[in-house]
Amino acid sequence: MVDADQTFVIVGAGLAGAKAAEALRSEGFTGRVILIGDERDHPYERPPLSKGFLIGNEDRDSVFVQPAAWYAEHDVELHLGQPVVSLDREAKTVTLGDGSALQYDKLLLATGAEPRRLDIPGTDLAGVHHLRRLAHAERLKGVLASLGRENGQLVIAGAGWIGLEVAAAARGYGAEVTVIEPGPTPLHSVLGPELGEVFAELHREHGVRFHFGARLTGITGQDGMVMSVLTDDGEEHPAHDVLAAIGAAPRTALAEAAGLAMAERSAGGGIAVDSRLRTSDPDIFAAGDVANAEHPLLGGRLRVEHWANALNSGPVAARNMLGKDLAYDRVPYFFTDQYDLGMEFSGHAAPGTYDQVIARGDVGKRQFIAFWLSGGRVLAGMNVNVWDVTDTIQKLIRSGATVDPDQLADPSVPLASFLE
Repeated sequence: MVDADQTFVIVGAGLAGAKAAEALRSEGFTGRVILIGDERDHPYERPPLSKGFLIGNEDRDSVFVQPAAWYAEHDVELHLGQPVVSLDREAKTVTLGDGSALQYDKLLLATGAEPRRLDIPGTDLAGVHHLRRLAHAERLKGVLASLGRENGQLVIAGAGWIGLEVAAAARGYGAEVTVIEPGPTPLHSVLGPELGEVFAELHREHGVRFHFGARLTGITGQDGMVMSVLTDDGEEHPAHDVLAAIGAAPRTALAEAAGLAMAERSAGGGIAVDSRLRTSDPDIFAAGDVANAEHPLLGGRLRVEHWANALNSGPVAARNMLGKDLAYDRVPYFFTDQYDLGMEFSGHAAPGTYDQVIARGDVGKRQFIAFWLSGGRVLAGMNVNVWDVTDTIQKLIRSGATVDPDQLADPSVPLASFLE
């Protein structure tokens, strides 16, 4: 039973945390809602940091989840620029960096993820960047503009989504770009070789240079500035700036120190939660990038770092904190925009879980839908420059229906017919 005297604390003032606070108020909760973030900016969305804001199509104010005044208007107490340094489950308190302690009745951990660091010589040089926070994007935006004016060289370590989106932004400013990736294609572990090559060719057409099958082993500099990067195959690449885009790690230190159960690293790591987003402590929930949830639709555990997961899991956790019994079973969703290519990806198809990939449409013209199948069942679908099909793809994944692969590949057969 939830009453007006209770205090709900949310650690992590990103999209998941902000949407959880919003859901608590929309559900009529009248107790204290405290939202704590270690950044000084009020909650913002992260996709623009490598897309519209970085490119220059969106202004700074467009990234925020709500106007700054919304939190006071809805009696949400903001503690910004304050990390939570400890969690005492027995006393039900969190301690902030300034030494103050806050007591909670229910706690939501939405601490997100942090960029993985390059563990090589030279990372202390000026000109080595990461992209996770608004301050990172503001700095990188200026760097890309400067590189473009001076015909400068940007080296990107990693050909994942962030690396490719920044590559596209950098080329838009006129910077020279080299992407170094240990796999044989971009996004190899996500899309496989054929579809990874679609993105490689897209970027090559726009002047990006790829160096596959190699890892950075060092960054050389002069007078504290980046001069070049070295790779494990003996190559040296000129560079004025370097972006480390080698993935992100869930921010679990607070939860681990408090003794909460963690998911196995082989399953994606993160805080282990059930399908209701409840941790091993019944009064503590987790949502967003840090949560590794039992997924009732897909089976097994899944940790998803994409925007849609933060958007949707925060409110589900909040409602379950209020005593509801809601399963979090959203179909994972991700989107990207690079040059003239727009893509939406729905579902989950880890390597080894599918036995067939088929394409519907014209892959060469980059106007198609790809499907990952297992035993005739659709596990995931990616629509590239084909629109208004995401709902149908997600319904097809959710249905578990067995489809005829030849018909699925035939654009003349309506997608909706597979749901009949």
